[in-house]
Amino acid sequence: MSILPKKNELGFFEIRLESIGGLGANLAGKMLAEAGVLSLGLRGSNFSSYGSEKKGSPVKSFIRFCDPDVEIRDHSPIEQPHVVGVFHEALYKTVNVVSGLPADGIVLVNTTRDFDDVKKDLQLEYGTLAVVDALTIAVEEKTKVNTAMLGALFRICDFLDPEAMKNVIRKTFEKKYPHLVEPNLRTFDRGYNEVQFKSYAVPEGAEGKAFVRPQPQLGFLTQELGGVITAQANSILKDLSGSRQGFLPEFNREKCIDCAACDNVCPDYCFVWEEGEDKRGRKQMFLKGIDYQYCKGCLKCVEACPTDALNDLREIIGYADANRVKKNFPYVVGGSL
Repeated sequence: MSILPKKNELGFFEIRLESIGGLGANLAGKMLAEAGVLSLGLRGSNFSSYGSEKKGSPVKSFIRFCDPDVEIRDHSPIEQPHVVGVFHEALYKTVNVVSGLPADGIVLVNTTRDFDDVKKDLQLEYGTLAVVDALTIAVEEKTKVNTAMLGALFRICDFLDPEAMKNVIRKTFEKKYPHLVEPNLRTFDRGYNEVQFKSYAVPEGAEGKAFVRPQPQLGFLTQELGGVITAQANSILKDLSGSRQGFLPEFNREKCIDCAACDNVCPDYCFVWEEGEDKRGRKQMFLKGIDYQYCKGCLKCVEACPTDALNDLREIIGYADANRVKKNFPYVVGGSL
């Protein structure tokens, strides 16, 4: 008798993890598949998909489980997952994280917000929503959010054995990072125990989310004749908010001494300055604020600040938009910079 709660037409139970580079989704997928295969005798596969391998870029990790008598011959990306794990809320802006989710699917989100707000953002109508504050757990235990998310996923996928996952955690960390074994075990347990669920009734005949495969904007059918680039290269539309891993710099104007130490280390020129006069009437540049659209949350400015004018802040949805100081770009004829 199969222990898998659901299977698609090929006999697979499928999980898709949506994340950004640096949060450990790739490793989480590997550990999740390993635990299911080694402890339960299931067949399983895992692989990840990402572009440039760097912090902040979107990452997907795919996990398939099937019964021992089913061969895994499908190695394509998972388009209709039974479970989706969202490691980073800001992905909503740029990635359709619930694409292909069936009507009775389960979505796990790393968040501090309530169910209805998250449901609205994801444009979910029914199914099961699970939330866990994986970032706070990781900060308090000095680990990463991936182990907390794994704990929550094991609570969702109750056919999996949590003790097997703990053995995989020990095996993964004990040789190179033995000091991280116990913190990651605690992180896993907290994710398992602190995840919360809310189900929304699925009406009869309800359809799930249609899967939309991202297409390049320009290709051999859509490119202009002669390969003409119709938009000049500039950074006006660049939005790095999806790269932040849960923290951003908080600016306190009253404590700022306008030393520009922050501006010197900022890799993305996020700081906005304005000309003014000091107490003696001399011309001077004063720090006006931060253009959070270009801030990826590296917090180098916080480390460089000699005062308490900049501090690291746990990002709250809407904070960056409400406190953003926009840059004034010098336009020239033709719209280029």
